[in-house]
Amino acid sequence: MKRFLKRLAWTCLSLFLLLNIIGAFHAWKFTHFYDEGGRKNKLPEQMNAGEKLRTILFGVRIAKSVTAQHPVVPYETVLLHTQNGLRLEGWWIPVNAAKGTVILFHGYNGNKGSLFPEAGRFRALGYNTFLLDFRAHGNSEGLTCSVGYKEAEDVKLAWDYVQQKSPRPIVLWGVSMGAAAILKAVPEYSLTPQKVILQCPFATLTDAVKSRMRSVHLPAFPFSQILTFWGGMEQGFWGPGFKPESYARQIHMPVLYFYGQQDIRVTPTETQAVFSHLGTSQKKLHIFPRAGHQSFCGKDSTAWMREVTAFLQ
Repeated sequence: MKRFLKRLAWTCLSLFLLLNIIGAFHAWKFTHFYDEGGRKNKLPEQMNAGEKLRTILFGVRIAKSVTAQHPVVPYETVLLHTQNGLRLEGWWIPVNAAKGTVILFHGYNGNKGSLFPEAGRFRALGYNTFLLDFRAHGNSEGLTCSVGYKEAEDVKLAWDYVQQKSPRPIVLWGVSMGAAAILKAVPEYSLTPQKVILQCPFATLTDAVKSRMRSVHLPAFPFSQILTFWGGMEQGFWGPGFKPESYARQIHMPVLYFYGQQDIRVTPTETQAVFSHLGTSQKKLHIFPRAGHQSFCGKDSTAWMREVTAFLQ
């Protein structure tokens, strides 16, 4: 019996160490991009069984996004710098007699060039727009992404630039990781936007990792907890403590919240958690019934424009 228990203990310890080694490696691959000239990444749900197995065992090599599209209207290229010296690229796109400025933030492995549909409609409503590539995305420097935690500093840098550029009110708009970064940045840096528009943010970093596990049909436990822990450790912060749903309590300005009913990455439970915790009574949740984790402006521009127009009045 003692020999059996000893073998069992060694087996459990070996399994624990193996899972942590795999988890640490996967966390590294998830948060570190490779500069490969704009190679398209295949989403986990687009992979065949063999590709998913290789991803499970060895992780996935993620190419850094490239900003290939540029505005067709007059714009100014803006360079901002983070505390650790990374250069971020943004586009300032003004309009005449602006009511204010909307700052737009993209999602994980996206870039500012994907935000033209939303930016164009904001300008049609009379708002300047400022589009920013987060660190390690698009034309900004860096290859390391913290899925919104350190990107909150990028939100602050964009905020500071726009405040210096125009005295008009500022609206923050963000999708997925961009929305999570806004939720962290507003209380952390005491930002005072007039209004905020959030599109499908995750509730916690652990939930964001769980969505990745779901997409390759892996059990959430214990993989999501292990990856969250190691992802934070490798980036220098406590991963399980990164919770946009908690930051939401300190959001006191009006909020328009968008969610897609077909979203396989962010769950309805997460959405309700973040929305219910928002510390403002002036909030509205609009659900797009046929949309997933995507651009709602592109999927249903009529409904998107109707809701945004009414919110900004």
